Amino acid sequence: MENKMSLKKSPQAEPIDTSKENAQNHIKLPPQMKPKKPVQNWQLAIATVILLGLGFVLGQKFQPQQTTEAKVLANKQTNILPVKTIAIEAVQSYSTSQTYTGEVTALRTSEVGFERGGKLTEVLVEEGDRISLGTPLAKLDTANLEAQHQGLVAQKAQAAALLAELSNGARTEKITAAQAKVRDIEQQLKLEQLKSSRREYLYGEGAIAREELDEIAFNQKALAERLVNAQSNLAELNNGTRVEQINAQQAAVDRLSAEIEDLDITIAKSTLKSPFDSIVSARNLDEGTVIQPGQSILRLVENAQPKVKVGLPILVANKMQAGSEQQVTIGDKKYSARVSSILPEVNPATRTRTLVLKLSPTAATQVSPKEIARLNVTHTNKTDGYWLPITALVKGDRDLWSCYAVVANDSNTSRVERRLVEVLETDGERVLVRGTLKAGDAIVTDGTQRLVSGQLVSMD
Repeated sequence: MENKMSLKKSPQAEPIDTSKENAQNHIKLPPQMKPKKPVQNWQLAIATVILLGLGFVLGQKFQPQQTTEAKVLANKQTNILPVKTIAIEAVQSYSTSQTYTGEVTALRTSEVGFERGGKLTEVLVEEGDRISLGTPLAKLDTANLEAQHQGLVAQKAQAAALLAELSNGARTEKITAAQAKVRDIEQQLKLEQLKSSRREYLYGEGAIAREELDEIAFNQKALAERLVNAQSNLAELNNGTRVEQINAQQAAVDRLSAEIEDLDITIAKSTLKSPFDSIVSARNLDEGTVIQPGQSILRLVENAQPKVKVGLPILVANKMQAGSEQQVTIGDKKYSARVSSILPEVNPATRTRTLVLKLSPTAATQVSPKEIARLNVTHTNKTDGYWLPITALVKGDRDLWSCYAVVANDSNTSRVERRLVEVLETDGERVLVRGTLKAGDAIVTDGTQRLVSGQLVSMD
């Protein structure tokens, strides 16, 4: 159907002006050929407007609708837009970086206290003090321990003197006295033997009674037994002290020595000392407090070589090697760190394994425990693709991505074509894609919102 309908006028709508023609030709028309009364002008104008409006409406209804892109193309075909492009290159792999967060910890942290209870008499350090190994930190009251120590020392001296006496044996004077005693009993025994011999004679003569004879015999027997005892004592003195007695006394001396040593250790532990080079982080108690065994007096944090603990995904942690060098960022400064160990257990809350890194000893004065540390880990992924600026991407229908490639026309001009791509990785201001691209393609990097497929362009 045509865009505009032709309007066909009826004879009644267009009267013939026959009077003028007849006047020119001097012809007289018959009555039936005389012209009718002309139509009024305003009626003709209304009819014309109605017909024109109807034709316009019908023309618009049946005219083919153009798409937005076609209209834009029609408008742009006469304009050549300047665009910026890059020539893409194919890659077989790419590296990505992931940052993991951890914290700085001291190699050793200790809540120090006494092994025994007692009254706290002195605290010798303050919070923030830097102390070295073996520095006295605090003291307990030791008056009762000192008294026990003196008593044990006296007992040991007594036992040691007895041991020396047993080891040296009897003195000469004692042996001489024992010998004299033996001789005296021997003389008394000889005298009794003479008396017994005389009494037997007298008894035989009937001069004395039997009772006197028996008395002499009894005294003789008693002296004989005393002589044996005196001789035994003399032999013992001459032979010296038995080994068993000496060993028993030596054991008594050793026992007292051990008790004194144990007491010395207790007195020494009544002075609390630093177990390592450290900084006093907290002071928990003051002088005059009666404390319990193991109660914390001070908190010490080692100020030697700090370490960093970072939780890593299991797959990432499995790729780490002990002894490898890594870079960690603490605050606004980067530090070199060595992988010390990878803890075997998985954190049930984060499902990560803990990586332990040791910083250099010089970092001890620059970082503090509990600071946030960040570890940057680089991963290499083997995937074919092309790197594009993120500004080159164009989002299409159904969340599909594309870009514009510049291709040459036959008429020494260039135009753009839409290329569908798949985004593989995002790295800052660039993306890795794959799709209908090839190495060397010139991809538009900016102003993609102005373009449609087929747009004539010129490359800057």
